[in-house]
Amino acid sequence: MTTTITDPAHLPALFEARLNAGDIEGVLSLFAPDATMRTTTGTVLSGRDALLREISGTVAARGRLTNTGRHVLIGGDTALLVTDWTMEIDTPDGARIAPTGSTANVARRSPDGEWRFAVLNPLGTA
Repeated sequence: MTTTITDPAHLPALFEARLNAGDIEGVLSLFAPDATMRTTTGTVLSGRDALLREISGTVAARGRLTNTGRHVLIGGDTALLVTDWTMEIDTPDGARIAPTGSTANVARRSPDGEWRFAVLNPLGTA
């Protein structure tokens, strides 16, 4: 089932639901083809293969995301999404941790009206 995203405010909830379901391809479908992601370690990724590795690793570590939208600011075909998040995840040594943060994500509307993440930055301004 394909979901057409006509409101960028829906992106964080869809990301949460798909990640928590282990739907790696569903998460990747939320990214624009030329999207960039800054990971929680500060590494900047771009390209489908790099994003696939990152999302797959999060799913393998039993990542469980909770997103709470704070602001969506739309200017033309660009939107800034500020979202508070908590990610429960297993560390390599087997501990379960729950880091938190606030994003500064950018979404872009394509000519067909579909919104996708162009820049995913879970560290916000940190």
